[in-house]
Amino acid sequence: MEKNSTQTLASAQSVDARRWWILANVSVGTFMAVLDGGIANVALPSISSTLHVSISVVEWVVTAYLLTISALLPVVGKVSDMLGKSRVYNVGFLVFAAGSALCGISTSVGMLIAMRVLQAMGASLLMANSQAIVALTFPAKERGRAMGIIGTMVAIGGLAGPAIGGVLIGWFGWPAIFWVNVPIGLIGFLAALKILPRPQRARTVEPFDYLGSVLFMAGIVLFLYTVSNAEAWGFGSLRSIGSFAVSAVLLGAFYLRERWTTHPMLDFSLYRNRLFAMGTSAALLSFAALFCTNIMMPFYMQNLLHFSPQLTGTVMAAYPLTMAVTAPVAGWLSDKIGPFVLTTAGLSLNALGFMSLNLLGAGAGAVVIALHLAVFGIGQGMFQSPNNSSIMGSVQREKLGVAGGINALVRNIGMLLGISLSVSLFSARLHQLTGSASLAAERTAGAQEFVAALHTVFWAAAAVCLLGVLFSLGRSRGRHTTAAAG
Repeated sequence: MEKNSTQTLASAQSVDARRWWILANVSVGTFMAVLDGGIANVALPSISSTLHVSISVVEWVVTAYLLTISALLPVVGKVSDMLGKSRVYNVGFLVFAAGSALCGISTSVGMLIAMRVLQAMGASLLMANSQAIVALTFPAKERGRAMGIIGTMVAIGGLAGPAIGGVLIGWFGWPAIFWVNVPIGLIGFLAALKILPRPQRARTVEPFDYLGSVLFMAGIVLFLYTVSNAEAWGFGSLRSIGSFAVSAVLLGAFYLRERWTTHPMLDFSLYRNRLFAMGTSAALLSFAALFCTNIMMPFYMQNLLHFSPQLTGTVMAAYPLTMAVTAPVAGWLSDKIGPFVLTTAGLSLNALGFMSLNLLGAGAGAVVIALHLAVFGIGQGMFQSPNNSSIMGSVQREKLGVAGGINALVRNIGMLLGISLSVSLFSARLHQLTGSASLAAERTAGAQEFVAALHTVFWAAAAVCLLGVLFSLGRSRGRHTTAAAG
């Protein structure tokens, strides 16, 4: 017994000594996985034009990736708690690199979408474990700063996609946005073998909830698929109503299954924790709003203002650059004063940012647009790091994998809802203004109609941000918990 205690103490001290290297490796995996959720956005206009498909079709290059991750994250979180977070995380590097290579050699949209699904499987292994590994590695007094850096990677990865993608597409063509992941993924895998702590064998192996997993994946995929297509089908059509109803039945059955089973895949008792419930809800709304800009701004700059992909990417970079500066500072402050003020102020600033986007017209310059986008970098930097620290610090150590999976899940559902909301509102408003729902309407609409449709999206996004503010206000202003303290 004494020998085992000594070995455990030595292992803990070794992990503590290399905790910043562990954070660096996890940051790379997080950045790479999140990056590919948005890096294809800037290529969508080119793909749409080359393959003669509408926005609603080509968006599936992005949507399929996010859908797959959303379906797998809770499952991966549970598996990681059973098999070891480091082991599952590291396999994610290899799967992601393989999927990226296959995306790079795709010769059709159908093949590209299929390979994006494989790539997303690897991304889910990375994303479900990154926050849990950090929460286990860092003591409570440093967790906010560490989560701030992870938050920076999440935001920069999601928001730098158009910037990096624009440069790569301009110089090397769209396959380059996938090939760049291959060497990074292989290096990350080899580094993780040396850096990450060896997972300890679980004392007891819980039975895996296969039925719950199937119900969840079927329900969430059908729901998000219907959300993405409801505008094209018609929200009041039998197809939309029927699909929503079936998905509701599947997700309802999943909820009942998880409440009754002895070893649930997703522990709904986490939502009895006010910090966890309010934090994840605010995160979902935040990403739903922000992805309205991520999907629509490239079309605005390239189709209406006739910016090149390189210039579009450069302008979009204002967002992640300001985020990179703000997030670590906000994470450090959250260790001192708690998350309440920072998260609420950040979401409020994002709402003001969307309102200011409605001042942009058909003659806006690159610098003016970049300054507008920089507001979101500051706002999201203030929100994301303290929010992640609050969420992961509020749960027990043995539930960190599930909590990290849920937190990543709501982020990806938010992204998908943002894509669907923005495309549906834009298309519906453009149809109303031009009287045409065809692909030609997206490309030939006058500047006034295009801008009016765009402003409809931005006003809706501002309203979503304000709803997020209400959830952030609902979190306790008191002492933030540190249940995951190591």
